[in-house]
Formats: sequence, C-alpha cells, structure tokens
Amino acid sequence: MLELAGIIILGILAQWVAWKFKIPAILPLILIGLLVGPIAAEFLSEDGTKWIEPIYNPQLDQYGKPILDEFGKLITGKGLFPGDSLYYFVSLAISIILFEGGLTLKRSEIKNVGPVITKLITVGSAITFFGAGIVAHFIFELSWDVSFLFAGLIIVTGPTVITPILRNIPLKKDVSAVLKWEGILIDPIGALVAVLVFEFISVGGDSGFTKTALIEFGKIVLFGTTFGFTFAHALAFAINKKLIPHYLLNVVSLSTVLLVFVESELFAHESGLLAVVVMGMVLGNSKLENLKELLYFKESLSVLLISILFILLAANIDISDLLLLYTWKTAILFAIVVFVIRPIAVFVSTQGSKLNLNEKLFISWVGPRGIVAAGIASLFGSKLMKQGVEGAEYITPLVFMIVLGTVLLNATTARLFARLVGVFLTKSNGILIVGASKLPRLLGHYLVNNGRHVVLIDSNQNNIDKAQELGLEALSSNIYSDTLSDNIELNDVGYIMAMTGNSDINAYVIEKFSKEFGENGSYRLVTSDEMNDPDKSPKEGLFSPTDDYINLTEVTRKYPAIQEVDIDDATHYASLIELASKDKYMIPLFLKDDEGELHIISVYDTKAEAIGKDYKLVYLGKPYDVEKVTNEEQQ
Repeated sequence: MLELAGIIILGILAQWVAWKFKIPAILPLILIGLLVGPIAAEFLSEDGTKWIEPIYNPQLDQYGKPILDEFGKLITGKGLFPGDSLYYFVSLAISIILFEGGLTLKRSEIKNVGPVITKLITVGSAITFFGAGIVAHFIFELSWDVSFLFAGLIIVTGPTVITPILRNIPLKKDVSAVLKWEGILIDPIGALVAVLVFEFISVGGDSGFTKTALIEFGKIVLFGTTFGFTFAHALAFAINKKLIPHYLLNVVSLSTVLLVFVESELFAHESGLLAVVVMGMVLGNSKLENLKELLYFKESLSVLLISILFILLAANIDISDLLLLYTWKTAILFAIVVFVIRPIAVFVSTQGSKLNLNEKLFISWVGPRGIVAAGIASLFGSKLMKQGVEGAEYITPLVFMIVLGTVLLNATTARLFARLVGVFLTKSNGILIVGASKLPRLLGHYLVNNGRHVVLIDSNQNNIDKAQELGLEALSSNIYSDTLSDNIELNDVGYIMAMTGNSDINAYVIEKFSKEFGENGSYRLVTSDEMNDPDKSPKEGLFSPTDDYINLTEVTRKYPAIQEVDIDDATHYASLIELASKDKYMIPLFLKDDEGELHIISVYDTKAEAIGKDYKLVYLGKPYDVEKVTNEEQQ
C-alpha cells in the first residue's frame, strides 16, 4: 500500500516540480524512478532491494519452491505486479496516452503547417529512422531488426517535452511554430512507426522477412486500422445522438478505448496500439460536439498515468541495464544522433524555405525525445527480451539514454543557444487580443496587414471560426485555465488588449497576464462607469475614455472600417483627438509613425510630442474629410 501511494505522490510531486521550474515532466519522473529503483538497490538500501519494486518476485528456495516461515505461512516476495501484470498495465496506459495524442492530430493542421513541417515529419523522420538504425547497428553490433526498432522509437519528440523548453524563449513565430507542430504531428507518427517495426520483428521470428511474417504483419495493420476506424465512428455516432448521458461520457469513452485495444489484440496480437492511435485520429477529425471536454478528461488522465508509468518503468531498470551503457559507444551514438543526424534531417527538410541559417541551426539543436519514446521502449524491450530476441536488452536503456540526454541538453542550453545564434527576440511586439467579436477581428486584420503578429482568443467557438476564416490566428481558450501560459506560439507577445464585453473578464486578464504577456503594454476597454466619470479612467484604459464596449460595437456595426489620416504636427494631432472626443463615429485607435510602426492609443496617452512628417492617425468609424472638418472646428 505504501509503495502504491508513494508512486502517485512522487509522480504528482514530479509534475509540480516540472511546472515550477518550467522543465519537461519526464525529467524529474525518470530521475525519481531511477532513485527509488536501481540507485536505491545499489547504494541506499541495506538489503540491496529497491524502494519500489515494480515486478513481484516471490521468495523461492534453491529448488524453486515457495519458502514458508516458522509458522508454516508463505513468505511473500516484494513487488507490485505479479507475472506479466506490469506489462499489461503499461500496455493499457500507453494505449490511453496514444489515444489522447491521436485526438490532437487534425487534418486541417497538416494542410496548414506548411512544407517545412510536412517535410520534417516525413523526410526528416525517414532520415532519422535510417540514420539512427545504421549507426546503432554498427556501433553496438545489434541486429538490423533491433537497430531499426531503436531508430523508430527515437523519431518522436512530442509536445510534452518541447513546450516547457520553448515556453520562455521569445522566438519568431515561424521557428516556434515549426518546433511545436513537429512535436504534435510526429508523436502519433513516430508511435506508428515503432509499433509497426515491433510487429514485424514479433511476427518474423527466426524466419526473418518471410511470406508468413508479411501476412501476419498485414493482419496487424488490417485489424488495427479496421477496429480503430469502426469503433471511432460508432462512438462518435453514439455521442452525437445523445445515446450516452453526459455524466457517463468520459468513462464510456475510456472504456471504449480499452475495449478497442483488447479486442484488436485478440484478433491480431500486438495490433492494439495501432488501433487506439487510429481511433484517436478519426475521432479528433470528426464533428464531435463534446471533443474539447473529452480532450480535457483524457489530458488529466494522461498526466496521472504518465506520472505513475515513468516512475515504474525507470524503477524497473536494473543496474546491469545501466552498466550496458557504461561505454564509449554510448557517447558516440548519442553524439551522432543529436549532432549529426538531427541537423541533416532539419537542413534537408528546410531546403528552399524562408528560414535562415541561424533558425535552421536552432531547430536542429532543439530535438528532445519524449514520453511516447520512453514508454513504448520499455514495453517493447521487455517483450522482446521475453521472446529471446538477441540485443533486446539494449532497447530500453538506449532509448532512456537518448530521452534523458536530449531533455537535459535542450532544457539547459536552448535559451543560451537561441541567443548565441541570434534567434532570441530582444523585443516582443506580438499582440494578444482577448475577445474575438467583430471589432477585435477588424483590429486584428488591420494589425496583421501592418506586419504585426496577432493572436485572438475567445471561448466562443463561433467567433474563433469567423476569425480563422479571415486568416487570423485565433485560439479557443478559457482565460481562467493555464493553457495560455503553456502556448509557445505566444512567446513573442508583448502587448495585451482585453476587448470582451465583460468588464470583469477584461480586468482579470490585465491582473493575471500583464506580467507574462504585457511587458510593453497591457490595455483594456473602459467600463460604462469609468466612461461617465473621467476621474475613474484607468491607466490601462484602451483607446477613447468616452467609449466602452457598447459604443465601440455600435460604431463597428454602422461603420466597420479602419481609416487613416495624415498628421502634420503635434498641434494637428491634438486637434484630431479633440475632434474625435466630440464625434461618436470617430474613435482613435493607433498612431502610425513615419516608419509604419503602430503605437496603441490609450486613455492616458493621447498626447504626442515628437510627431513629424508622414505620421498618421488610425481611427475606427465614418470616413471624413478630416482636414476640412478640422478647419471648420478651428473657425
């Protein structure tokens, strides 16, 4: 009981440490697992046993019979999972993790990520697969089968390791997007490659690549894809037709995933992982009303399973496994994978792109391997060892070495390397607009056309869809959750504009996110109370002190256009601001300088001292002959 509770407590503690220090969770999880497992057995435990022993080993005498105590009672051994139970648990846990990964893979994302990311997950993966397989074969003298299984496992990077590393590195949007989407898209792809290679090894046996092996391999692919596709559509149909009550939605989905995994395994051994990945991908691309809710549940469950899983897997490693890596061959393999194969894959995949040399170098440097690689490696390595496959004992320690090594390297050096190669943004000019109604969409479109990176967020999916139809970057997000802080595409954001119709939400946005995303300026719309009492105007008030959300929405409805007017000097600018204060259909938004740079106009920043030639006032509303109106006002 103590061990079971300890695993959960240590796992969640590791997750908290990872969040606190902004490092991938896999790092503290594996380190804790090694500490309570092989390290404790070798250096800390008095009787030479692990503090946490994943596999139950009964105490037997020299003849293999159970040992009884002086009272004739069975002396139980130490361990949590008897027989193959640990591997059954690992299989089921990984099936859920891979299903959750499949849910996040969208066809639309594959279309929109661009040729660079498409090449990275295809050409780049192929280079890594064949390159790492050849190197492992000749350095460790492993069979071709085992070498390519190792290579298939280390294709995967994964968002769970990329995101924490890049979260606090201000990068150009193109660079962060490449790394983010490579991690998301390659996760299930790498898992599929590893699963398929493992299946081929399992069915091949001593006969190698025979007709029987090919037939068995075909059965695995057929049953895996068929079960995944069929059950995905059946579950989507049941959910959309309200055949499942809302309170049972998540648990029914979970049980269906487990059912698909087990049923597929019964029809074709080792096809279950393929089936759940396919099921997740199909469901993720279906019109499912409760997909977001399902994702939240699976994400929380995955966090718990990952926390338990990797402490168990790391603790299950023996010192003898680690000693296999205590050789110069390990360092050479790691160096070639990280410093030769990864750069070759990146440079070939980015050939002809708009990325410059320094950006390619940074992408080459950041390639940490993730949770899927470590989890499947432990599962497959153990299974192949039980089958007596030569060299299978190297799979788990080699993959764990690549995972720990790349995560440590990138977590400690990515920020420094970004500065070194000059991809670190010294100034964050991106703009985060909270709210995606008609006015924010109009502003976002104008800002993008003037060279600014703009991200709109809203909890209303209809608003998000309309923003995306305009070609704007828009995220469906709840500002009360932590998902914004985890989004690496907001790394270059230095301005916040809270423009929702709810004044409480606008105030909360400024309070919570101003330090993180508003280093250059945090603004919100004034409330109706503040608008009617100039003394209450807030320092972060956005645009006009006499226009709240209702007024702005009314002007946008009647005159949905952003106008520009030339400014002669500071006096002319002041007269235009005065004119706008009297005209409800003219609301100043930005000051555009002679270099085309836009400066947000706020309640307390309507004056401008150093205005020269070619400056412009940007405003929302009715088109005017402003010069004529200004002259009439002065007369």
